Amino acid sequence: MIQVTEKAASVIREMLKEYPDKAFALRLMIVPGGCSGFQYQMLFDDEIKQDDQVFELHGIKVVVDPVSYPFVQGAEIDFVDGLMGRGFTVRNPNATATCGCGHSFSV
Repeated sequence: MIQVTEKAASVIREMLKEYPDKAFALRLMIVPGGCSGFQYQMLFDDEIKQDDQVFELHGIKVVVDPVSYPFVQGAEIDFVDGLMGRGFTVRNPNATATCGCGHSFSV
């Protein structure tokens, strides 16, 4: 399962208001890259594939492809707003190491 904090869901719902004619879901993917080996990628997607994992949380849909899911199973998407900046963050219990900026990880 993937978790989404209420704060992150609230920001996502606000962002989706820009696209009232689309039924977007938040897609969480893992792609190669970064200084630790893997990076998170999030985007709005209006196509849900048959083998995607789909989670409905706080009024939004989150989808994860079958290749990425084992890497992020049990993760939590949050939104932080602080002195160091603002943006989405992923707390991933599967990550064995992360880079200093927190944008990439290894398993």
